[in-house]
Amino acid sequence: MAEYLFVLIVVLANVVEGITGFAGTMLAMPAAMLLIGVDEAKIILNIVAIFVSSNIAVRNYRDMDKKQAVKISLLMFLGMAAGLYLYRILPARILMSVYGGLLILAALRGLFKKKERSLPAGALICVVLLAGIIHGMFLSGGSLLVIYAVAVLKDKSVIRATLAPVWIVLNGSMMIQNIAEGAVTAEILRLTGWCVIPVITALYLGQILHKRMKQEFFVKLTYVLLIISGITLLI
Repeated sequence: MAEYLFVLIVVLANVVEGITGFAGTMLAMPAAMLLIGVDEAKIILNIVAIFVSSNIAVRNYRDMDKKQAVKISLLMFLGMAAGLYLYRILPARILMSVYGGLLILAALRGLFKKKERSLPAGALICVVLLAGIIHGMFLSGGSLLVIYAVAVLKDKSVIRATLAPVWIVLNGSMMIQNIAEGAVTAEILRLTGWCVIPVITALYLGQILHKRMKQEFFVKLTYVLLIISGITLLI
């Protein structure tokens, strides 16, 4: 039963991923860790995220801002290296609580601000670096990266298409590391295989919803997802 629930959670989360280009792993991770274990959840969701991002990148290649994709990937790599190190030396519970609080504050600011104020370039770079740190620790850097994406890329189709190759590069590097460590077992591959066909359906539904969604609603949805993510980390 736990495995069936896990697959259902992954599918529902990736409907959102298909709409926004982020948040699939972020939304699935808390319940997945409880159902199948922390290490197993991180590895399986990472593989699924690569599959999902590859699909989005190929289908929406024309909307991609390639320069921003390269810039984001390089900054995220730097942050991710620091995140992997911090994950090994700091208590995860404290890190998750701080992260959850930051997400909620950032999202509430985005939802209720009356005037659009551009963050300084230096602050935006710090946001991306911090997103990389969080991604290295919890595979959920998209929650903060969307703050940068909404400020710089603005258009919903460009955001989704540009973030997809970023996840392919970052998650691909983590998968290579997992394989080298012998962490990708036959059991993990079996559960991953169970997710693939339902996730394809989820992506198709997400693609349809994305085309019908207005820009303003898309931005509000991203901030609501940040709040949900923050709350799950604080529980």
